[in-house]
Amino acid sequence: MDKLNFVKDGAVNLPPGFRFQPTDEEIVFQYLARKVTSSPLPASVIPDIENIFNYDPWNLPGDMEEDKYFFSKKEDKYRNGNRSNRASGSGYWKATGLDKHIMFPARRNIKQPVMGMRKTLVFYIGKHPHSSRSNWIMHEYRLLQSQNNQNCMKQLGDWVLCHIFSKNDEATAGSLFYDQSSSSTSCCIGSSAIIDQQGSSYGSDHEETSGDYNI
Repeated sequence: MDKLNFVKDGAVNLPPGFRFQPTDEEIVFQYLARKVTSSPLPASVIPDIENIFNYDPWNLPGDMEEDKYFFSKKEDKYRNGNRSNRASGSGYWKATGLDKHIMFPARRNIKQPVMGMRKTLVFYIGKHPHSSRSNWIMHEYRLLQSQNNQNCMKQLGDWVLCHIFSKNDEATAGSLFYDQSSSSTSCCIGSSAIIDQQGSSYGSDHEETSGDYNI
């Protein structure tokens, strides 16, 4: 089966009744790890964007009321230090809370420990210290690998995966959830299974969605 492609003009265009609702593990294992290692993706459903921090969240491609996912290059650093530059035209993204570790399953073809990291950021409108917190949230996923003989982790590859949503919309606060009782024809698109409207499924053991990648 040909890989499904739902990206057009930098935005995702899913058919009516379809929702993209990957778990943290699927985002890291099936999408980000494959992107970093140039392996085939389960489906073309996450657009590339050069630097997501160049955009205000409401100006990103796609429907404002839907969760948005993008592959983006690592953010730039300020010239006078190692601090990340996450400023956009109308404000800036600020990290909040603790980073979440997302562990990889054991794989024989991975020589060094690899894991995902999810950072939560909030968008502030205006300039510090007179900025105001908005309802826009970003989950930024990175791929990390341990260094030889060092008790530290280093980012693997130049890509991050960003999940952006507005928490004032209960339907899209965090991951997208699908109520199967609401419609008999609606479908979920995740990396573990792509389900058509007749109920047939192509699981993760299908040749296009296998979990094999080399790190």
